[in-house]
Amino acid sequence: MRQVPEGAPDTQHLVEDSVAVNRGVWTTMNAQYTDARARAAWQQSEITWGIWQVPEVKLRALPTDVAGLDVVELGCGTAYLSAWLARRGARPVGVDPTPAQLATARRCQRELGLAFPLIQAPAEQVPLPAAAFDLAVSEYGASIWADPFRWIPEAARMLRPGGRLVFLRNSTLAVLCSPDVGPVQERLARSYFGLYQLDWRASNDGIVFHLGYGDLLRLLRGNGFEVLDLIEIQAPPDAQTHAYAEHVSATWAQQWPSEEIWVAQKRLAARVRRSQPFL
Repeated sequence: MRQVPEGAPDTQHLVEDSVAVNRGVWTTMNAQYTDARARAAWQQSEITWGIWQVPEVKLRALPTDVAGLDVVELGCGTAYLSAWLARRGARPVGVDPTPAQLATARRCQRELGLAFPLIQAPAEQVPLPAAAFDLAVSEYGASIWADPFRWIPEAARMLRPGGRLVFLRNSTLAVLCSPDVGPVQERLARSYFGLYQLDWRASNDGIVFHLGYGDLLRLLRGNGFEVLDLIEIQAPPDAQTHAYAEHVSATWAQQWPSEEIWVAQKRLAARVRRSQPFL
């Protein structure tokens, strides 16, 4: 695990490395898993979240009515979340760095007659205009596969004032209980301080990013966001360990949160910072 110095680091060389590595991981995963399952995911009538497929109607992470909203999905993969939003009247744009996943998404568009823009780009540098979207979403996309010191500022740039950012990632507890190789354990396996980039290439899981709660909260606030909610997901009583996410068992996730959803809103206007510390 790479430790990050205090404050936002210069991560250009790290990002380029992680994008290339993770593109390879997801090209393989698409061939082995997501391509064959994409059509069924596109056809689901209900929006669900994460590996336990907890319904949105239970979690209430998204705006109640998305009709008419301009949405950017960062790290869209096969774009099933964008497809669900489009069927509910939103105007999504899917962004992903992996050509194979976007090819699957375009095939689903043709087969199911649902069209919206798909752009090949990393979430750290998106070729879309500023203040163009009402909602930015990521479900295990940019939220774990992109450098937060770069993709969160990009999300802030693209959102209009009052726009929302909703993203799902691994829970901090699950990360802390994850050894470099092997499944999530019932004991801590790494230090909390300095969480940033985790290199799991030894287990063919690529390079992922995870900040601790304080670091992520400060990063969001520093980019003009106010955190509205933090939803810690519990696996349902009847959940089965996911065939392609065996790193965390259903039994573990029924006792402790394995996933979490952050909901933040871009401030309507910049706040004046206090020049004096609190007394």
